[in-house]
Amino acid sequence: MEYKYIKTEVDSGLATITLNRPPLNVLNIAMMEEINQALGSWEGNRDLKLILFRAEGKCFSAGVDVGEHMGDLAPKMIEVFHRMFRLMDSLGVPTAASVFGSCLGGGCELAIFCDVVIAADNTKIGQPEIQVGVFPPIAAQLMPRIIGRKAAMDLILTGRVISAQEALQMGLINKVVPADELEEATKEFVKPYLKLSAEVLRLTKKAIVKGLRDDLEPSLSVIEDIYLNELMKTEDANEGLKAFLEKRRPEWKNR
Repeated sequence: MEYKYIKTEVDSGLATITLNRPPLNVLNIAMMEEINQALGSWEGNRDLKLILFRAEGKCFSAGVDVGEHMGDLAPKMIEVFHRMFRLMDSLGVPTAASVFGSCLGGGCELAIFCDVVIAADNTKIGQPEIQVGVFPPIAAQLMPRIIGRKAAMDLILTGRVISAQEALQMGLINKVVPADELEEATKEFVKPYLKLSAEVLRLTKKAIVKGLRDDLEPSLSVIEDIYLNELMKTEDANEGLKAFLEKRRPEWKNR
């Protein structure tokens, strides 16, 4: 199927979604709907061994479209955004991300939600949401489980952006390669999965997730409620997002 903002391919057990909304692959509702449509179309495909997210353009993704994140659109944006992760979770197929350049905000969440991540050495990773008056719900659920509470608190509460090398040391990603070798290195990175049984891979991933007692839904539902019914009703969340769009410093009122 032809999409406007993504490209998809399925070959020998590898399903690839390529972000293709130049120049920065900012995730708007229409683009995320396409990702969800692609993921939904693979439901029940027992031959899939790995789903790979990659990108064309200047970077993997600079984040979610802030303009579609305000007022009446906010619940829709969150629903569509979080549906990507719910679909990935329900598919149960191992997932990988190949990232480069800016990998920020919602783009970072998409990458680190994947089971394994390979990154170019020019990658900048972070969740800067707090600097515009909101927080990253998926990262709030996921990061403490990947890198521990202290490191997650530091990254999410400050919104600081880190290098691929620091992300590697933290355990946030799996491998760093020179930027000009990323495409070839990604092919090598995914090869081991494609030699294995799709069914065994799925069940092994399921065992790891269940063994951690780490079901997505209970915790994500709580986080969504805080985000939509508490955070998005504050003056500062709306001020932060508005200031970002107006390219000025936010004036916090602490309420």
